[in-house]
Amino acid sequence: MARLLLGVTGGIAAYKSVLLVRLAVKAGHQVRVIQTPTSQRFVAPETFRAITGAPVLTDEFEPDPLRGGFPGDPLPTHAAISHLALVEHADAYLIAPATANTIAGLATGRADTLVGSAYLAADCPVLVAPAMNHRMWHHPATRRNVDVLRADGTRIVDPGSGDLASKGEHGDGRVAEPEELLEVLEGVLAGGSSAGGPGDLAGLRVLVSAGGTREPIDAVRFVGNRSSGRMGYAVAARAAARGAEVTVVAANVGLPAPAGCTVVSVSTAEELRVACAAAFETADVLVMAAAVADFRPVDPSAGKIKKQGRTGMTIELEATADVLIELSGRRRPGQTLVGFAAEHGDQAIVHAREKLVRKGLDAVVVNDVSQPGIAFDATENAVTIVTAGGDRVVARAEKERIADAILDDVVAARATAA
Repeated sequence: MARLLLGVTGGIAAYKSVLLVRLAVKAGHQVRVIQTPTSQRFVAPETFRAITGAPVLTDEFEPDPLRGGFPGDPLPTHAAISHLALVEHADAYLIAPATANTIAGLATGRADTLVGSAYLAADCPVLVAPAMNHRMWHHPATRRNVDVLRADGTRIVDPGSGDLASKGEHGDGRVAEPEELLEVLEGVLAGGSSAGGPGDLAGLRVLVSAGGTREPIDAVRFVGNRSSGRMGYAVAARAAARGAEVTVVAANVGLPAPAGCTVVSVSTAEELRVACAAAFETADVLVMAAAVADFRPVDPSAGKIKKQGRTGMTIELEATADVLIELSGRRRPGQTLVGFAAEHGDQAIVHAREKLVRKGLDAVVVNDVSQPGIAFDATENAVTIVTAGGDRVVARAEKERIADAILDDVVAARATAA
């Protein structure tokens, strides 16, 4: 069994941490709890102390009767500094619930609480389970902070959806249930890829394309598509968090760059083709999430085409190069190639299987854009990952969680091929 350190911060979801501690102790784990001062407004330290059989610390200068040890362990010979000794003895450190304020502090390296100091001192796996109102969870500042934590190697246990603390409000932002938190913790300790833990892509170069290309009609107009780049950026951020060296070829993406990644900005399909070809030479994994235009205007105007005197306009289009087929034709042994297919309607999986074979891919990620709420520029997705060995349905979830599922399959495919 493991030594688990739990950091509890000031949110109403702190009551779930009590349930988590009870489950962990029942499973045979040794548990220590540290709290922020604000969290004591929701759960008193005595509650955790009664369940764990160990003192609960709330301040860096508070003496620790166990000297940083865990219940049942021999008492250390000297009284070490609490935030150092606790994480030194822990096998994993989970902060749950983690408020928006706590996440912002962790992302900027702020150590103004024992919970934050322990985070900076931790060499063990660190997990953070956010909990907040759905508007706070989706605020760009929170998303940036979460991306920073992921890039730093922290495992984010994404919140779920449901009723929120504010009366009548419903949405995502609920901290993961205690059973899920314990399952993820035990998965990280076991080293399983299902935990999405940091390090399982270490040493790999991952190339991700994201966004949608724009093919000029004239100096101000273009033929394009509605891809925002969110899915590609989620894959890039999670790959970086799991240890990969990531290059993103981003076509017209207006989102903050994923932390820890090299971003190459492009506009047209041809620019994307050239950039991907250059990075593909050294890539171990390609995830082609960009929506690349199939056609472009044959003769774009250098200036702006005026409307005056026109009753209509005909634009002749020509096919663009199929970037994925070109790259697949140049693949070397050991490379893993993943394509995306935005399909609409009943034949989505059929078309994806055909694409898998025709383009020589290891996997095709299918999202049916006919489903409401998961189409372009949405924060959630629901996909089917099609491989030669079969199909895997990934239920609707945050795109970061979908990205982890895709990368789990990449890790599994590379292990099988090795």
